[in-house]
Amino acid sequence: MCHKARMFRYCLVLLVLVLAVAGATAATNMPTADATKEALAKATDYLTSIATHGGYLWRYSADLKDRRGEVKATATQIWVQPPGTPSVGIAFLEAYAATKDERHLAAAHAAAQALVRGQLESGGWTYLVEFDPKTRRNWAYRADSRNTTRASNITTFDDDNTQSALRFLMAYLSVATNQPARSLKPLRAALDYGLAKMVEAQYPNGAWPQRYNGRPHDPGNHPIRSARVPANWPRTWPKADYSGYYTLNDQTQRDCIRTMIAAWKHLGDRKYLDAARKGGDFLILAQLPEPQAGWAQQYNFDMEPAWARAFEPPAVCAAESAGVMRMLMDLFVATGDAKFLEPLPGFVAWLKRSEIRPGQWARFYELRTNKPIYGDRDGKVHYTLAEISRERQSGYSWEGGYGIARVIKDYEAMRAQ
Repeated sequence: MCHKARMFRYCLVLLVLVLAVAGATAATNMPTADATKEALAKATDYLTSIATHGGYLWRYSADLKDRRGEVKATATQIWVQPPGTPSVGIAFLEAYAATKDERHLAAAHAAAQALVRGQLESGGWTYLVEFDPKTRRNWAYRADSRNTTRASNITTFDDDNTQSALRFLMAYLSVATNQPARSLKPLRAALDYGLAKMVEAQYPNGAWPQRYNGRPHDPGNHPIRSARVPANWPRTWPKADYSGYYTLNDQTQRDCIRTMIAAWKHLGDRKYLDAARKGGDFLILAQLPEPQAGWAQQYNFDMEPAWARAFEPPAVCAAESAGVMRMLMDLFVATGDAKFLEPLPGFVAWLKRSEIRPGQWARFYELRTNKPIYGDRDGKVHYTLAEISRERQSGYSWEGGYGIARVIKDYEAMRAQ
């Protein structure tokens, strides 16, 4: 049995694929459709037997005593951050689509209900949901209606937290049309509220922050301007609060935009498409000037690349920039507006002259010099991987392919068409 929740979805999806093949082939070594359906049913039955109020963590030991999300968790907690509850819920929906077995839809419904109970008054979710009655008081959950000024009310868009929860609610509501309207009403209310607050969280220039406290932004504090590289930038970590910065790190902006596109497609409301386009406008503004026509992980309110954690200096970031490129291409497909492709030739040219090895890029490139740079918990800039601690060498991605070769290939095919 798979005890890692990140594997649950893969196991379920694999079974769905096997089911499809089993129904289309007479090969004697293939499981039958009935056998595959039975395996799917057993998988869902097992998952629901270990669920906490319908929700899930990332991994469990065989005896269920060791429970973890990104960090160690308790028996009264579930995880939102993928591959947590929204990811498992999507797997249930895929199993239901393949089999029409109502147990999968019921499991997805329970996962959706668990997320509703974890929605914050600020509109979104943080990394986990707590169900212990006393500990729940530490969070301003909408379902409890007893917010205090000391309760945490911070929505996070980092690591696809809030976005994945909203996309799962959309997906479930689009499938569960045979369910009683009364049971769907709280889910739709949570979806509408979450989407409204997500639109509210968007800055005037189209960016989203890493985290949102539920209070609208003052446009006077956020002038709309293009990105710039300062003549001087701090070479040591300033320990500033970066949670409100315009954030691309961990593909935050991309996940926000694709959630708005999904909302437009599911609900048909133009305001979500407008929010997605506005997010794309920010990506255009955020492209750094030549000769480093890529993107940074995050920007301060002067639209300058900024520090985040002690090992994340201001820089041109190949990994997040590749995600931006993919998102701009998707926006072109969704809207037909060619302006979303205009930043890409300069970026592709920068990528091609910035390879550190064939098909390999550094994660960070120093502003102005374009030298690969590396970070550590000492809050200083380093110029070789060997300079940083062993813990950071293996605990962060400093060099890689980052899907860049594939996105360049797709872009060139798109341009040719």
